[in-house]
Amino acid sequence: MKKLLQKISLVYFSFFSLLLASCHEKNKTPLNETINAINLKRGELVVCGPAGSQFGSVEFVTSCSGKVKGDFNLAISLLHSFEYDEAEKVFAKIIDEEPACAMAYWGVAMCNYHPLWTPPSQPELEKGAKAIAVAQSIKQKSTRESDYIEALALFYKDWNGASHRTRSINLERAMEKTYTEFPNDKEAAVFYALSLDAAADPTDKSFVNQRKAGAILNALYPGEPNHPGIVHYIIHSYDYPELAVLALPAARKYASVAPASAHAQHMPSHIFTRLGLWDECIKSNLASASSAKCYAENAGIKGHWDEELHGMDYLVYSYLQKGENRAAKEQFDYLKTIHEVYPVNFKDAYAFAAIPARYLLENKIWKEAASMETHPVNFPWHKFPWQKAIIHFTRLLGSVHTGHLDSARAELKNLNTINDTLIKQKDLYKANQVQIQIKIAEAWIQFKEGKNNEALNLMNFAAGMEEKTEKHPVTPGEVIPARELLGDMLLQMNQPAEALAEYEADLKKHPNRFNGLYGAGLAAERSNNFEKATQYYQQLIAIANSPDSNRPELNAAKSFLQKQKP
Repeated sequence: MKKLLQKISLVYFSFFSLLLASCHEKNKTPLNETINAINLKRGELVVCGPAGSQFGSVEFVTSCSGKVKGDFNLAISLLHSFEYDEAEKVFAKIIDEEPACAMAYWGVAMCNYHPLWTPPSQPELEKGAKAIAVAQSIKQKSTRESDYIEALALFYKDWNGASHRTRSINLERAMEKTYTEFPNDKEAAVFYALSLDAAADPTDKSFVNQRKAGAILNALYPGEPNHPGIVHYIIHSYDYPELAVLALPAARKYASVAPASAHAQHMPSHIFTRLGLWDECIKSNLASASSAKCYAENAGIKGHWDEELHGMDYLVYSYLQKGENRAAKEQFDYLKTIHEVYPVNFKDAYAFAAIPARYLLENKIWKEAASMETHPVNFPWHKFPWQKAIIHFTRLLGSVHTGHLDSARAELKNLNTINDTLIKQKDLYKANQVQIQIKIAEAWIQFKEGKNNEALNLMNFAAGMEEKTEKHPVTPGEVIPARELLGDMLLQMNQPAEALAEYEADLKKHPNRFNGLYGAGLAAERSNNFEKATQYYQQLIAIANSPDSNRPELNAAKSFLQKQKP
Protein backbone atom coordinates (compact mmCIF):
# COMPACT_ATOMS: atom_id res chain seq x y z
CA MET A 1 0.00 0.00 0.00
CA LYS A 2 2.89 2.35 0.89
CA LYS A 3 4.54 1.74 -2.48
CA LEU A 4 1.21 2.35 -4.25
CA LEU A 5 0.73 5.67 -2.46
CA GLN A 6 4.30 6.67 -3.32
CA LYS A 7 3.64 5.82 -6.96
CA ILE A 8 0.40 7.84 -7.01
CA SER A 9 2.18 10.77 -5.32
CA LEU A 10 4.95 10.66 -7.96
CA VAL A 11 2.39 10.68 -10.78
CA TYR A 12 0.55 13.64 -9.30
CA PHE A 13 3.81 15.48 -8.55
CA SER A 14 4.85 15.07 -12.17
CA PHE A 15 1.45 16.22 -13.43
CA PHE A 16 1.22 19.27 -11.21
CA SER A 17 4.82 20.21 -11.94
CA LEU A 18 3.82 20.38 -15.58
CA LEU A 19 0.68 22.25 -14.60
CA LEU A 20 2.61 24.86 -12.62
CA ALA A 21 4.92 25.36 -15.55
CA SER A 22 1.94 25.91 -17.81
CA CYS A 23 0.50 28.47 -15.42
CA HIS A 24 3.47 30.79 -15.60
CA GLU A 25 2.34 34.34 -16.01
CA LYS A 26 4.06 34.65 -19.37
CA ASN A 27 2.47 31.45 -20.72
CA LYS A 28 -1.33 31.52 -20.71
CA THR A 29 -1.68 28.33 -22.81
CA PRO A 30 -1.31 24.92 -21.10
CA LEU A 31 1.69 22.89 -22.19
CA ASN A 32 1.14 19.91 -24.49
CA GLU A 33 2.46 17.62 -21.75
CA THR A 34 -0.20 18.91 -19.37
CA ILE A 35 -2.97 18.37 -21.91
CA ASN A 36 -1.70 14.90 -22.84
CA ALA A 37 -1.66 13.90 -19.18
CA ILE A 38 -5.46 14.26 -19.09
CA ASN A 39 -5.74 11.40 -21.61
CA LEU A 40 -8.63 12.90 -23.54
CA LYS A 41 -11.00 10.81 -25.63
CA ARG A 42 -10.65 11.77 -29.27
CA GLY A 43 -12.15 10.77 -32.60
CA GLU A 44 -14.91 11.52 -35.05
CA LEU A 45 -18.37 12.20 -33.66
CA VAL A 46 -20.56 9.08 -33.94
CA VAL A 47 -24.12 9.96 -34.91
CA CYS A 48 -27.11 7.64 -35.30
CA GLY A 49 -30.12 9.69 -36.21
CA PRO A 50 -31.77 11.96 -38.76
CA ALA A 51 -30.01 14.90 -40.34
CA GLY A 52 -30.56 18.36 -38.93
CA SER A 53 -30.92 19.18 -35.26
CA GLN A 54 -29.78 15.83 -33.91
CA PHE A 55 -29.11 16.72 -30.28
CA GLY A 56 -31.28 19.78 -29.67
CA SER A 57 -30.52 23.50 -29.50
CA VAL A 58 -28.18 25.06 -26.94
CA GLU A 59 -26.53 28.49 -26.76
CA PHE A 60 -23.67 28.55 -24.25
CA VAL A 61 -21.72 31.83 -24.22
CA THR A 62 -17.97 31.56 -23.57
CA SER A 63 -14.91 33.78 -23.88
CA CYS A 64 -13.37 31.29 -26.31
CA SER A 65 -13.08 32.33 -29.94
CA GLY A 66 -15.94 32.28 -32.39
CA LYS A 67 -14.35 29.47 -34.40
CA VAL A 68 -15.15 26.93 -31.65
CA LYS A 69 -18.61 28.29 -30.80
CA GLY A 70 -20.51 25.72 -32.88
CA ASP A 71 -18.53 22.82 -31.49
CA PHE A 72 -18.94 24.10 -27.93
CA ASN A 73 -22.72 24.28 -28.27
CA LEU A 74 -22.73 20.79 -29.77
CA ALA A 75 -20.64 19.44 -26.89
CA ILE A 76 -23.01 20.98 -24.34
CA SER A 77 -26.00 19.47 -26.18
CA LEU A 78 -24.34 16.05 -26.01
CA LEU A 79 -23.54 16.57 -22.35
CA HIS A 80 -27.18 17.38 -21.58
CA SER A 81 -28.24 14.04 -23.09
CA PHE A 82 -25.55 12.15 -21.14
CA GLU A 83 -23.69 11.26 -24.34
CA TYR A 84 -20.50 11.59 -22.33
CA ASP A 85 -18.00 9.86 -24.62
CA GLU A 86 -19.09 11.87 -27.66
CA ALA A 87 -19.21 15.12 -25.70
CA GLU A 88 -15.66 14.58 -24.44
CA LYS A 89 -14.46 14.00 -28.00
CA VAL A 90 -15.92 17.35 -29.06
CA PHE A 91 -14.42 19.13 -26.05
CA ALA A 92 -11.07 17.50 -26.92
CA LYS A 93 -11.38 18.83 -30.46
CA ILE A 94 -11.91 22.33 -29.06
CA ILE A 95 -8.84 21.94 -26.83
CA ASP A 96 -6.77 20.82 -29.81
CA GLU A 97 -7.88 23.89 -31.78
CA GLU A 98 -7.79 26.35 -28.89
CA PRO A 99 -5.85 24.98 -25.89
CA ALA A 100 -6.44 28.17 -23.86
CA CYS A 101 -10.25 27.69 -23.88
CA ALA A 102 -10.76 27.16 -20.15
CA MET A 103 -14.39 26.05 -20.41
CA ALA A 104 -13.47 23.14 -22.69
CA TYR A 105 -11.55 21.61 -19.77
CA TRP A 106 -14.57 22.26 -17.54
CA GLY A 107 -16.60 20.33 -20.13
CA VAL A 108 -14.22 17.37 -19.95
CA ALA A 109 -14.55 17.35 -16.16
CA MET A 110 -18.36 17.41 -16.53
CA CYS A 111 -18.20 14.41 -18.89
CA ASN A 112 -16.53 12.41 -16.13
CA TYR A 113 -18.96 13.48 -13.40
CA HIS A 114 -22.25 11.94 -14.71
CA PRO A 115 -24.27 13.16 -11.70
CA LEU A 116 -27.43 11.05 -11.97
CA TRP A 117 -25.75 7.73 -12.64
CA THR A 118 -23.39 5.83 -10.40
CA PRO A 119 -20.51 7.83 -8.82
CA PRO A 120 -17.47 8.26 -11.07
CA SER A 121 -14.80 5.58 -11.01
CA GLN A 122 -11.29 6.35 -9.80
CA PRO A 123 -9.93 6.85 -13.36
CA GLU A 124 -12.83 9.21 -14.12
CA LEU A 125 -12.24 11.16 -10.92
CA GLU A 126 -8.53 11.44 -11.71
CA LYS A 127 -9.26 12.65 -15.24
CA GLY A 128 -11.88 15.13 -14.06
CA ALA A 129 -9.57 16.48 -11.38
CA LYS A 130 -6.76 17.01 -13.91
CA ALA A 131 -9.08 18.72 -16.39
CA ILE A 132 -10.59 21.08 -13.83
CA ALA A 133 -7.10 21.96 -12.53
CA VAL A 134 -6.09 23.02 -16.03
CA ALA A 135 -9.28 25.09 -16.33
CA GLN A 136 -8.43 26.81 -13.04
CA SER A 137 -4.88 27.54 -14.22
CA ILE A 138 -5.96 29.46 -17.32
CA LYS A 139 -6.13 33.17 -16.51
CA GLN A 140 -8.07 34.36 -19.54
CA LYS A 141 -11.69 33.66 -18.57
CA SER A 142 -14.70 35.62 -17.41
CA THR A 143 -15.97 35.86 -13.84
CA ARG A 144 -18.97 33.76 -14.84
CA GLU A 145 -16.71 31.06 -16.31
CA SER A 146 -14.58 31.10 -13.17
CA ASP A 147 -17.72 30.47 -11.13
CA TYR A 148 -18.64 27.43 -13.25
CA ILE A 149 -15.10 26.09 -12.95
CA GLU A 150 -14.72 26.69 -9.23
CA ALA A 151 -18.11 25.13 -8.54
CA LEU A 152 -17.16 21.90 -10.32
CA ALA A 153 -13.72 22.00 -8.69
CA LEU A 154 -15.51 21.57 -5.35
CA PHE A 155 -16.85 18.22 -6.56
CA TYR A 156 -13.36 16.99 -7.46
CA LYS A 157 -11.68 18.48 -4.38
CA ASP A 158 -10.56 15.74 -1.97
CA TRP A 159 -12.26 13.14 -4.19
CA ASN A 160 -10.35 10.30 -2.53
CA GLY A 161 -11.32 11.48 0.97
CA ALA A 162 -14.71 13.21 1.07
CA SER A 163 -17.86 11.26 0.21
CA HIS A 164 -19.57 11.52 -3.18
CA ARG A 165 -22.69 12.99 -1.54
CA THR A 166 -20.72 15.63 0.37
CA ARG A 167 -18.97 16.74 -2.81
CA SER A 168 -22.28 16.76 -4.74
CA ILE A 169 -23.80 19.04 -2.10
CA ASN A 170 -20.77 21.35 -2.30
CA LEU A 171 -21.25 21.60 -6.06
CA GLU A 172 -24.95 22.29 -5.68
CA ARG A 173 -24.36 25.16 -3.24
CA ALA A 174 -21.73 26.70 -5.48
CA MET A 175 -24.00 26.43 -8.54
CA GLU A 176 -26.78 28.14 -6.58
CA LYS A 177 -24.42 31.10 -6.16
CA THR A 178 -23.70 31.16 -9.91
CA TYR A 179 -27.42 30.87 -10.70
CA THR A 180 -28.18 33.78 -8.36
CA GLU A 181 -25.37 36.02 -9.58
CA PHE A 182 -26.15 35.48 -13.27
CA PRO A 183 -29.97 35.48 -13.49
CA ASN A 184 -29.95 35.84 -17.28
CA ASP A 185 -27.72 32.82 -17.82
CA LYS A 186 -30.09 30.03 -18.80
CA GLU A 187 -27.33 27.41 -18.73
CA ALA A 188 -26.52 28.34 -15.13
CA ALA A 189 -30.17 27.68 -14.29
CA VAL A 190 -30.15 24.34 -16.12
CA PHE A 191 -26.93 23.13 -14.53
CA TYR A 192 -28.07 24.33 -11.12
CA ALA A 193 -31.27 22.30 -11.51
CA LEU A 194 -29.16 19.28 -12.43
CA SER A 195 -27.02 19.78 -9.33
CA LEU A 196 -30.17 19.94 -7.19
CA ASP A 197 -31.30 16.57 -8.50
CA ALA A 198 -27.81 15.11 -8.05
CA ALA A 199 -27.60 16.26 -4.43
CA ALA A 200 -31.18 15.30 -3.47
CA ASP A 201 -31.57 13.28 -0.29
CA PRO A 202 -32.81 9.82 -1.39
CA THR A 203 -34.81 9.51 1.85
CA ASP A 204 -36.63 12.85 1.42
CA LYS A 205 -40.19 11.92 0.51
CA SER A 206 -41.18 15.59 0.21
CA PHE A 207 -38.80 15.91 -2.77
CA VAL A 208 -37.60 19.40 -1.85
CA ASN A 209 -34.66 19.47 -4.29
CA GLN A 210 -36.55 17.79 -7.10
CA ARG A 211 -39.51 20.16 -6.86
CA LYS A 212 -37.19 23.17 -6.82
CA ALA A 213 -35.31 21.86 -9.87
CA GLY A 214 -38.58 21.16 -11.67
CA ALA A 215 -39.85 24.69 -11.00
CA ILE A 216 -36.66 26.23 -12.42
CA LEU A 217 -36.77 24.06 -15.53
CA ASN A 218 -40.49 24.51 -16.17
CA ALA A 219 -40.02 28.29 -16.02
CA LEU A 220 -37.40 27.99 -18.78
CA TYR A 221 -39.23 25.45 -20.95
CA PRO A 222 -41.72 27.71 -22.82
CA GLY A 223 -38.87 29.82 -24.22
CA GLU A 224 -36.53 26.85 -24.88
CA PRO A 225 -38.71 23.97 -26.15
CA ASN A 226 -35.80 22.32 -28.00
CA HIS A 227 -33.23 22.53 -25.23
CA PRO A 228 -32.20 18.92 -24.44
CA GLY A 229 -31.17 19.60 -20.85
CA ILE A 230 -34.43 21.26 -19.85
CA VAL A 231 -36.73 18.44 -20.99
CA HIS A 232 -34.26 15.76 -19.87
CA TYR A 233 -33.86 17.10 -16.35
CA ILE A 234 -37.58 17.71 -15.94
CA ILE A 235 -37.98 13.96 -16.41
CA HIS A 236 -35.30 13.22 -13.81
CA SER A 237 -36.75 15.76 -11.37
CA TYR A 238 -40.17 14.09 -11.46
CA ASP A 239 -39.11 10.45 -11.81
CA TYR A 240 -41.11 9.40 -8.73
CA PRO A 241 -44.59 7.89 -8.45
CA GLU A 242 -45.88 10.93 -6.61
CA LEU A 243 -44.57 13.39 -9.24
CA ALA A 244 -44.38 11.45 -12.51
CA VAL A 245 -47.50 12.91 -14.13
CA LEU A 246 -45.84 16.35 -14.00
CA ALA A 247 -43.15 15.13 -16.41
CA LEU A 248 -45.44 13.53 -19.00
CA PRO A 249 -45.34 16.48 -21.47
CA ALA A 250 -41.52 16.56 -21.28
CA ALA A 251 -41.35 12.77 -21.66
CA ARG A 252 -43.39 12.95 -24.85
CA LYS A 253 -41.16 15.73 -26.18
CA TYR A 254 -37.58 14.70 -25.36
CA ALA A 255 -37.05 12.00 -28.00
CA SER A 256 -37.91 14.46 -30.79
CA VAL A 257 -35.59 17.10 -29.32
CA ALA A 258 -32.50 14.85 -29.46
CA PRO A 259 -33.36 12.11 -31.98
CA ALA A 260 -29.72 11.02 -32.44
CA SER A 261 -29.24 10.21 -28.76
CA ALA A 262 -30.00 6.65 -27.62
CA HIS A 263 -30.43 7.96 -24.09
CA ALA A 264 -32.93 10.58 -25.26
CA GLN A 265 -34.96 7.82 -26.91
CA HIS A 266 -34.89 5.80 -23.69
CA MET A 267 -35.30 8.41 -20.96
CA PRO A 268 -39.02 9.17 -21.55
CA SER A 269 -39.76 5.54 -20.67
CA HIS A 270 -38.89 6.32 -17.04
CA ILE A 271 -42.08 8.38 -16.85
CA PHE A 272 -44.09 6.02 -19.06
CA THR A 273 -43.13 3.20 -16.69
CA ARG A 274 -44.09 5.20 -13.62
CA LEU A 275 -47.53 5.83 -15.12
CA GLY A 276 -48.07 2.34 -16.56
CA LEU A 277 -48.07 3.54 -20.19
CA TRP A 278 -46.65 0.33 -21.59
CA ASP A 279 -47.18 0.92 -25.32
CA GLU A 280 -45.27 4.20 -25.15
CA CYS A 281 -42.57 2.56 -23.05
CA ILE A 282 -42.13 -0.23 -25.60
CA LYS A 283 -41.93 2.22 -28.50
CA SER A 284 -39.37 4.32 -26.61
CA ASN A 285 -37.04 1.43 -25.84
CA LEU A 286 -37.29 -0.22 -29.25
CA ALA A 287 -36.02 3.07 -30.67
CA SER A 288 -33.36 3.36 -27.97
CA ALA A 289 -32.06 -0.19 -28.48
CA SER A 290 -31.91 0.33 -32.25
CA SER A 291 -29.99 3.57 -31.81
CA ALA A 292 -27.63 1.91 -29.33
CA LYS A 293 -26.87 -0.92 -31.77
CA CYS A 294 -26.16 1.63 -34.49
CA TYR A 295 -23.85 3.55 -32.17
CA ALA A 296 -21.93 0.41 -31.18
CA GLU A 297 -21.40 -0.54 -34.81
CA ASN A 298 -20.33 2.94 -35.95
CA ALA A 299 -18.12 3.54 -32.91
CA GLY A 300 -16.33 0.23 -33.44
CA ILE A 301 -17.35 -1.09 -30.04
CA LYS A 302 -16.40 -4.71 -29.51
CA GLY A 303 -19.58 -6.32 -28.25
CA HIS A 304 -22.68 -4.41 -27.17
CA TRP A 305 -23.02 -0.86 -25.83
CA ASP A 306 -24.39 -0.55 -22.30
CA GLU A 307 -27.29 1.67 -23.44
CA GLU A 308 -28.69 -1.25 -25.44
CA LEU A 309 -28.88 -3.49 -22.37
CA HIS A 310 -30.34 -0.69 -20.28
CA GLY A 311 -33.15 -0.20 -22.78
CA MET A 312 -33.72 -3.96 -22.98
CA ASP A 313 -34.46 -4.13 -19.25
CA TYR A 314 -37.22 -1.53 -19.58
CA LEU A 315 -38.45 -3.22 -22.74
CA VAL A 316 -38.79 -6.63 -21.08
CA TYR A 317 -40.50 -5.06 -18.09
CA SER A 318 -43.06 -3.42 -20.38
CA TYR A 319 -43.71 -6.55 -22.44
CA LEU A 320 -44.36 -8.50 -19.23
CA GLN A 321 -46.93 -5.95 -18.04
CA LYS A 322 -48.84 -6.39 -21.30
CA GLY A 323 -48.67 -10.17 -21.02
CA GLU A 324 -46.55 -10.38 -24.18
CA ASN A 325 -44.48 -13.34 -23.10
CA ARG A 326 -43.21 -14.23 -26.54
CA ALA A 327 -41.69 -10.78 -27.07
CA ALA A 328 -40.23 -10.78 -23.56
CA LYS A 329 -38.75 -14.24 -24.12
CA GLU A 330 -37.16 -13.11 -27.37
CA GLN A 331 -35.29 -10.41 -25.46
CA PHE A 332 -34.38 -12.93 -22.74
CA ASP A 333 -32.97 -15.33 -25.33
CA TYR A 334 -31.16 -12.50 -27.12
CA LEU A 335 -29.53 -11.50 -23.84
CA LYS A 336 -28.06 -15.00 -23.56
CA THR A 337 -26.14 -14.37 -26.80
CA ILE A 338 -24.47 -11.26 -25.35
CA HIS A 339 -21.11 -12.02 -23.77
CA GLU A 340 -19.20 -8.78 -24.20
CA VAL A 341 -20.28 -5.25 -23.35
CA TYR A 342 -18.78 -1.77 -23.27
CA PRO A 343 -18.27 -0.19 -20.90
CA VAL A 344 -18.47 -2.84 -18.18
CA ASN A 345 -20.54 -1.06 -15.56
CA PHE A 346 -23.52 -1.09 -13.19
CA LYS A 347 -26.08 -0.84 -16.04
CA ASP A 348 -24.81 -3.98 -17.74
CA ALA A 349 -24.70 -5.89 -14.47
CA TYR A 350 -28.25 -4.87 -13.62
CA ALA A 351 -29.66 -5.84 -17.00
CA PHE A 352 -27.86 -9.21 -17.03
CA ALA A 353 -29.38 -10.03 -13.63
CA ALA A 354 -32.79 -8.37 -13.84
CA ILE A 355 -34.02 -9.38 -17.31
CA PRO A 356 -34.07 -13.15 -16.68
CA ALA A 357 -35.20 -12.62 -13.09
CA ARG A 358 -38.20 -10.58 -14.21
CA TYR A 359 -39.20 -13.07 -16.88
CA LEU A 360 -39.06 -16.05 -14.51
CA LEU A 361 -40.57 -14.43 -11.42
CA GLU A 362 -43.39 -12.54 -13.12
CA ASN A 363 -44.44 -15.72 -14.92
CA LYS A 364 -43.95 -17.81 -11.78
CA ILE A 365 -41.67 -20.24 -13.59
CA TRP A 366 -40.38 -21.43 -10.24
CA LYS A 367 -38.34 -24.45 -11.30
CA GLU A 368 -36.24 -22.43 -13.75
CA ALA A 369 -36.02 -19.57 -11.27
CA ALA A 370 -34.53 -21.94 -8.68
CA SER A 371 -31.69 -22.77 -11.06
CA MET A 372 -31.28 -19.39 -12.76
CA GLU A 373 -27.88 -19.20 -14.41
CA THR A 374 -25.32 -16.47 -13.90
CA HIS A 375 -24.74 -14.91 -17.31
CA PRO A 376 -22.24 -14.06 -18.61
CA VAL A 377 -19.95 -16.30 -16.57
CA ASN A 378 -16.91 -14.16 -17.41
CA PHE A 379 -18.55 -10.94 -16.19
CA PRO A 380 -16.84 -9.34 -13.13
CA TRP A 381 -19.79 -9.98 -10.82
CA HIS A 382 -17.64 -9.42 -7.72
CA LYS A 383 -17.65 -5.72 -8.59
CA PHE A 384 -21.46 -5.58 -8.57
CA PRO A 385 -22.73 -7.28 -5.40
CA TRP A 386 -26.13 -5.55 -5.44
CA GLN A 387 -26.88 -6.79 -8.94
CA LYS A 388 -25.60 -10.28 -8.11
CA ALA A 389 -28.04 -10.36 -5.18
CA ILE A 390 -30.90 -10.35 -7.73
CA ILE A 391 -29.70 -13.74 -9.00
CA HIS A 392 -29.62 -15.22 -5.49
CA PHE A 393 -33.01 -13.67 -4.68
CA THR A 394 -34.54 -15.22 -7.80
CA ARG A 395 -33.10 -18.64 -6.98
CA LEU A 396 -34.37 -18.32 -3.44
CA LEU A 397 -37.97 -17.59 -4.44
CA GLY A 398 -37.80 -20.39 -6.97
CA SER A 399 -36.52 -22.80 -4.33
CA VAL A 400 -39.19 -21.76 -1.83
CA HIS A 401 -42.01 -22.28 -4.31
CA THR A 402 -40.69 -25.68 -5.39
CA GLY A 403 -40.36 -26.85 -1.80
CA HIS A 404 -36.54 -26.88 -1.63
CA LEU A 405 -36.11 -24.98 1.62
CA ASP A 406 -32.51 -26.08 2.16
CA SER A 407 -31.56 -24.48 -1.14
CA ALA A 408 -33.56 -21.39 -0.17
CA ARG A 409 -31.64 -21.09 3.10
CA ALA A 410 -28.34 -21.42 1.23
CA GLU A 411 -29.36 -18.54 -1.05
CA LEU A 412 -30.45 -16.54 2.02
CA LYS A 413 -26.95 -16.99 3.39
CA ASN A 414 -25.57 -15.61 0.11
CA LEU A 415 -27.82 -12.56 0.40
CA ASN A 416 -26.61 -11.92 3.94
CA THR A 417 -23.00 -12.13 2.79
CA ILE A 418 -23.68 -9.60 0.02
CA ASN A 419 -25.43 -7.32 2.50
CA ASP A 420 -22.38 -7.43 4.78
CA THR A 421 -20.12 -6.63 1.82
CA LEU A 422 -22.17 -3.57 0.86
CA ILE A 423 -22.19 -2.33 4.45
CA LYS A 424 -18.39 -2.64 4.60
CA GLN A 425 -18.23 -0.69 1.34
CA LYS A 426 -20.45 1.96 2.99
CA ASP A 427 -22.95 1.62 0.14
CA LEU A 428 -25.92 1.86 2.47
CA TYR A 429 -28.56 2.42 -0.22
CA LYS A 430 -27.75 -0.86 -1.96
CA ALA A 431 -27.29 -2.65 1.36
CA ASN A 432 -30.81 -1.53 2.23
CA GLN A 433 -32.09 -2.88 -1.10
CA VAL A 434 -30.57 -6.27 -0.34
CA GLN A 435 -31.94 -6.11 3.21
CA ILE A 436 -35.44 -5.82 1.75
CA GLN A 437 -34.79 -8.99 -0.26
CA ILE A 438 -33.53 -10.71 2.89
CA LYS A 439 -36.71 -9.88 4.80
CA ILE A 440 -38.86 -11.10 1.90
CA ALA A 441 -36.81 -14.29 1.76
CA GLU A 442 -37.12 -14.90 5.49
CA ALA A 443 -40.86 -14.29 5.28
CA TRP A 444 -41.43 -16.88 2.55
CA ILE A 445 -39.29 -19.47 4.30
CA GLN A 446 -41.28 -18.89 7.51
CA PHE A 447 -44.52 -19.19 5.56
CA LYS A 448 -43.51 -22.51 4.03
CA GLU A 449 -42.62 -23.70 7.52
CA GLY A 450 -46.16 -22.92 8.65
CA LYS A 451 -45.30 -19.83 10.68
CA ASN A 452 -47.91 -17.53 9.18
CA ASN A 453 -47.82 -14.72 11.73
CA GLU A 454 -44.05 -14.44 11.60
CA ALA A 455 -44.16 -14.52 7.82
CA LEU A 456 -46.71 -11.72 7.59
CA ASN A 457 -44.81 -9.57 10.07
CA LEU A 458 -41.65 -9.92 8.00
CA MET A 459 -43.45 -9.23 4.72
CA ASN A 460 -45.12 -6.12 6.14
CA PHE A 461 -41.74 -4.95 7.38
CA ALA A 462 -40.16 -5.52 3.95
CA ALA A 463 -42.99 -3.71 2.17
CA GLY A 464 -42.65 -0.76 4.55
CA MET A 465 -38.89 -0.61 3.95
CA GLU A 466 -39.38 -0.67 0.21
CA GLU A 467 -41.93 2.13 0.25
CA LYS A 468 -39.53 4.35 2.19
CA THR A 469 -36.79 3.73 -0.38
CA GLU A 470 -36.84 5.25 -3.85
CA LYS A 471 -35.89 2.95 -6.69
CA HIS A 472 -32.47 3.33 -8.28
CA PRO A 473 -32.57 5.25 -11.60
CA VAL A 474 -31.08 2.23 -13.39
CA THR A 475 -34.21 0.14 -12.94
CA PRO A 476 -37.80 0.45 -14.18
CA GLY A 477 -38.89 -0.95 -10.82
CA GLU A 478 -38.21 -3.57 -8.24
CA VAL A 479 -37.67 -7.03 -9.69
CA ILE A 480 -40.96 -7.83 -7.99
CA PRO A 481 -42.67 -5.40 -5.55
CA ALA A 482 -42.69 -6.45 -1.89
CA ARG A 483 -46.30 -5.42 -1.30
CA GLU A 484 -47.43 -7.39 -4.35
CA LEU A 485 -45.64 -10.41 -2.90
CA LEU A 486 -47.45 -9.78 0.38
CA GLY A 487 -50.72 -9.92 -1.54
CA ASP A 488 -49.62 -13.24 -3.08
CA MET A 489 -48.83 -14.63 0.36
CA LEU A 490 -52.19 -13.57 1.79
CA LEU A 491 -53.97 -15.22 -1.13
CA GLN A 492 -52.12 -18.45 -0.41
CA MET A 493 -53.16 -18.09 3.23
CA ASN A 494 -56.78 -17.85 2.02
CA GLN A 495 -57.16 -14.27 3.21
CA PRO A 496 -58.45 -12.69 -0.03
CA ALA A 497 -59.91 -9.52 1.48
CA GLU A 498 -56.59 -8.67 3.10
CA ALA A 499 -54.78 -9.60 -0.10
CA LEU A 500 -57.01 -7.23 -2.09
CA ALA A 501 -56.04 -4.33 0.18
CA GLU A 502 -52.34 -5.02 -0.42
CA TYR A 503 -52.69 -5.31 -4.18
CA GLU A 504 -54.64 -2.06 -4.31
CA ALA A 505 -52.03 -0.28 -2.20
CA ASP A 506 -49.26 -1.51 -4.48
CA LEU A 507 -51.09 -0.51 -7.66
CA LYS A 508 -51.04 3.10 -6.47
CA LYS A 509 -47.24 3.05 -6.69
CA HIS A 510 -46.99 0.60 -9.60
CA PRO A 511 -50.01 1.34 -11.83
CA ASN A 512 -51.09 -1.15 -14.47
CA ARG A 513 -48.80 -3.97 -13.38
CA PHE A 514 -50.10 -7.21 -14.88
CA ASN A 515 -49.73 -9.33 -11.73
CA GLY A 516 -51.02 -6.53 -9.53
CA LEU A 517 -54.22 -6.16 -11.59
CA TYR A 518 -54.76 -9.91 -11.85
CA GLY A 519 -54.01 -10.40 -8.16
CA ALA A 520 -56.50 -7.67 -7.22
CA GLY A 521 -59.14 -9.18 -9.50
CA LEU A 522 -58.60 -12.68 -8.13
CA ALA A 523 -58.60 -11.48 -4.51
CA ALA A 524 -61.82 -9.53 -5.11
CA GLU A 525 -63.41 -12.55 -6.82
CA ARG A 526 -62.53 -14.84 -3.90
CA SER A 527 -63.90 -12.21 -1.50
CA ASN A 528 -67.19 -12.26 -3.45
CA ASN A 529 -66.63 -8.62 -4.31
CA PHE A 530 -67.68 -9.16 -7.89
CA GLU A 531 -67.91 -5.46 -8.69
CA LYS A 532 -64.22 -4.90 -7.93
CA ALA A 533 -63.27 -8.17 -9.57
CA THR A 534 -64.98 -6.99 -12.76
CA GLN A 535 -63.23 -3.63 -12.52
CA TYR A 536 -59.72 -5.10 -12.18
CA TYR A 537 -60.21 -7.86 -14.74
CA GLN A 538 -61.52 -5.34 -17.28
CA GLN A 539 -58.54 -3.10 -16.60
CA LEU A 540 -56.17 -6.04 -17.05
CA ILE A 541 -57.68 -6.99 -20.40
CA ALA A 542 -57.58 -3.35 -21.55
CA ILE A 543 -53.87 -3.14 -20.68
CA ALA A 544 -52.91 -6.55 -22.07
CA ASN A 545 -54.69 -5.83 -25.35
CA SER A 546 -52.09 -7.06 -27.83
CA PRO A 547 -52.80 -10.08 -30.07
CA ASP A 548 -49.61 -11.53 -28.55
CA SER A 549 -50.88 -11.20 -24.98
CA ASN A 550 -51.29 -14.86 -24.14
CA ARG A 551 -50.89 -15.31 -20.38
CA PRO A 552 -53.28 -17.92 -18.88
CA GLU A 553 -54.42 -15.31 -16.35
CA LEU A 554 -56.11 -13.44 -19.19
CA ASN A 555 -58.23 -16.47 -20.02
CA ALA A 556 -59.28 -16.72 -16.37
CA ALA A 557 -60.21 -13.03 -16.31
CA LYS A 558 -62.21 -13.31 -19.54
CA SER A 559 -63.98 -16.40 -18.26
CA PHE A 560 -65.05 -14.57 -15.10
CA LEU A 561 -66.31 -11.56 -17.07
CA GLN A 562 -68.24 -13.81 -19.42
CA LYS A 563 -70.05 -15.36 -16.46
CA GLN A 564 -71.01 -11.90 -15.16
CA LYS A 565 -72.95 -11.05 -18.29
CA PRO A 566 -76.72 -11.11 -17.80
